[in-house]
Amino acid sequence: MTQRHLNAAVVPDDLLVPLRELRAELEIPEGFSPQAEADAAAAARRPQPGEDRTAIPFITIDPPGSMDLDQAVHLEARGTGTRVRYAIAAVGRLVEPGSALDAEIRARGVTVYGPGHSFPLHPRVLSADAASLLPGAVRSAYVWTIDLDDAGAPVAARVELARVRSVARFTYAEVQAALDAGTELPGAPADFPRLFERVGLARQGIERQRGGVSLDIPEQIVERDESGGYRLDFRATLPAEGYNAQISLLTGMEAARLMREAGIGVFRTLPDAQNRDVQRLRRCARALELTWPKAMEYPDFVRSLDSALPTHAAFLDQATTLFRGAGYEVFDGAAPEAPLPHGAIAAEYAHVTAPLRRLVDRFGLEICLAHSQGTEVPEHVRAALPSLPETMATATRRANAYERGAVDVMEALVLAPYVGREFAAVVVDVDDRPRRNGGQRGTVMVEDPAVEAWVYGEDLPIGEEVRVRLVEATPATRIVRFELA
Repeated sequence: MTQRHLNAAVVPDDLLVPLRELRAELEIPEGFSPQAEADAAAAARRPQPGEDRTAIPFITIDPPGSMDLDQAVHLEARGTGTRVRYAIAAVGRLVEPGSALDAEIRARGVTVYGPGHSFPLHPRVLSADAASLLPGAVRSAYVWTIDLDDAGAPVAARVELARVRSVARFTYAEVQAALDAGTELPGAPADFPRLFERVGLARQGIERQRGGVSLDIPEQIVERDESGGYRLDFRATLPAEGYNAQISLLTGMEAARLMREAGIGVFRTLPDAQNRDVQRLRRCARALELTWPKAMEYPDFVRSLDSALPTHAAFLDQATTLFRGAGYEVFDGAAPEAPLPHGAIAAEYAHVTAPLRRLVDRFGLEICLAHSQGTEVPEHVRAALPSLPETMATATRRANAYERGAVDVMEALVLAPYVGREFAAVVVDVDDRPRRNGGQRGTVMVEDPAVEAWVYGEDLPIGEEVRVRLVEATPATRIVRFELA
């Protein structure tokens, strides 16, 4: 999922009260019904199905403190190529179709994330325990085996339902430290860091060749400063996060290939970025004093950035706006005649690697398993397909609204002490619709702190540097507003 990563170390009432009100406004459920919880508890006691693959030393790589572990990976050198084994949590095998639990999961659609908290798609007895690929626990998983040639291109792929046991869990920072030091990861196969980097770099090279782009979206953090106020910062992404993302992307592209072969599936789609949106990002780059040559295409510019630099991180955060228009395309009976590529990935792609956090993945995984094993797609999976695009669209809009609202609260917290102060900014967009009170409404990008907010004034000069005055920053209402100075 393309999402901002939010975190906060603030006084609870400063942030949590406005977010509680936002959850009520968006009707985000915070718990499950007693019947759904009972269904989940019963599911957690069921035997874990699948072939025995517990001898394979899978490991997991996730942010610190994560308990909903969707994926575990194992890498093996095969001549000049690599065998990638990717185990994906088989939570769908624990959810009884038509049960109260199933209905409530479908109503949620996705896990909703806020700063330092989440509202999971599944009850925690499943998402953080019985279905999670926790180290030492035997879990049912869809095990992908993808063989890559020496250039990192897939030459064979298959899926099976199997019981696996992760031998260790690591954070991205721990993996990156091993890569930087050229050492092993304690508890992982000795050659894992070397193979992990090799596969990640090879897949990134292939991504560049096909014209795709991956965003290194930084973690956005609000924390107390020395004066007792708040400051906004970004945590840089690590190369290890990019390598891990490439294995997930590889699996999603192979899933789309299997679905096309099977004539049934659900693709993740994204239209190519509109010129208006790219030009808006160019204005954001200017506001952040980043040099984006006119002749340089967007993917090349993104790859030139370093999320360890604050202004680069702020731009990458803004670049998520190019993902507007993402959706799902369902087919059953025959694959689409023309390719349906994902605009950012520049290839056909399907969501199958995060079933603990995203509803659609559980159905895509069953389609790929059936095709790989030469069996029929289960009828309950086929019946669910037509409604998935709308279900996921509704769930994603709600989750994005909560995420955006959380960012608004965090930015208002940071800016509240500066009401009345002037800032340098660039007008990055203007609303062409006439306003009842005259004047124009637009959007400005401020460099320090790196925020985007509404601006009001006469004849807003789009793309130009301006001086703006902060006239409102209210966390309770999530409003930040500037006027031309």
